[in-house]
Amino acid sequence: MASPRLPAAVRAPIEGRTWRAFGYVLTGLPLSVAYFCFAVALVSAGAGLLVTFLGIPVLAGALALCRGFGAVERARARGMLGLDVRAPEPARGRTGGALSWMGATLKSGASWRHFLYALLHMPWAVFSFSLSVALWAWGWGLFTYPVWQWVFPMYAGQAGLQLYGDDTHSLYLDSAFEIALTSAVGLAFVLIGPWILRGLVSVDRLMVSGLLGPSRLASRVTELESDRGVVVDGAAADLRRIERDLHDGAQARLVALAMDLGLAKDRLAKDPQAAAAMVDEAHGEVKLALQELRDLARGIHPAVLTDRGLDAALSAVSARCTVPVQVSVDLAERPAPAIEGIAYSTVSELLQNVSKHAGARRAWVDVWRTDARLMLQVRDDGLGGADPAAGGGLAGLADRLDAVDGVLAVDSPPGGPTTVTAELPWRG
Repeated sequence: MASPRLPAAVRAPIEGRTWRAFGYVLTGLPLSVAYFCFAVALVSAGAGLLVTFLGIPVLAGALALCRGFGAVERARARGMLGLDVRAPEPARGRTGGALSWMGATLKSGASWRHFLYALLHMPWAVFSFSLSVALWAWGWGLFTYPVWQWVFPMYAGQAGLQLYGDDTHSLYLDSAFEIALTSAVGLAFVLIGPWILRGLVSVDRLMVSGLLGPSRLASRVTELESDRGVVVDGAAADLRRIERDLHDGAQARLVALAMDLGLAKDRLAKDPQAAAAMVDEAHGEVKLALQELRDLARGIHPAVLTDRGLDAALSAVSARCTVPVQVSVDLAERPAPAIEGIAYSTVSELLQNVSKHAGARRAWVDVWRTDARLMLQVRDDGLGGADPAAGGGLAGLADRLDAVDGVLAVDSPPGGPTTVTAELPWRG
């Protein structure tokens, strides 16, 4: 492996990445020629036979073969270029029979994109192969010319590499200066070649990812299915939390309250003073249960958020933070209720992190709108070191925001300060 202390231009010719890209180009030409010949021959035969029933299975088989070519190309790109492209959605018929499969294959856009790749990649592979091999051969050949220049006078009967020659004049690269200059030109080719090669394989990357991967619609469906799973898991976790809080908090107090009131009722005739004391204790338990229910309801969706919006709701939740919080909400109108609720819960959870983990003296909450995005930012002057990659609350919060096309960015160097910025779609 090349030393990381060397400049990038010097490391490039001997890096494994460069040689893997060169191997990708070398193996690409024979494969692309085979793809092109098979694809064109079979698709042409299938199209020509469409006047009979035989054309349909031949054409479907040709497209299926092109899909197989695509699997090989995705594997090559993964192994040599480090490009991981998912396989497209398979062609499945409704009934599972042969005719249904052939119809699904012919109607599949992914199948025709694989055929298009087989057509387009062959001329590109010829160009990239020719240019890459020429650069590699000329570069390393000229660069090492001082090493093998002795071959010419010993075996070819000439002074050196012939640069020009006719019936009367000949120019050979045989003097020390000419040999050094030739090596310098070769070195220039050696240093420039890897960057040209990387530019060539970047086109291959685009072709593989654009033609051999899933369509944008299929990718979006997969993303939405994943987001739906995150939302469902988050909702289930919230329900379990609410159930646990009710069971361990207000429900337990209400059960104890019912028992106390039953005992007070039994003692009312025999010992009125003791019964009054028990009723007074029960009254205190009722207040505590009501407070717990209010806190639970406020954590789900506070009434002040519905009635007065984010400004008042965030001011209320900031007042319960253990450090002073300055709140600034600059919104000309209110977003959709669902987005408003997510924004409230996001800021509430971030302020809880400030209270529990930040070790801060002050915090700031800013909310504003930028085009079609609702921006939230929570800053503190604490110890820093918050990292969503470590898991925990920030990772879960990032997943919940991603489920609604939101983004969470955390800037928290060790020693602080910490700035957490969240983006949500406006959806007014």
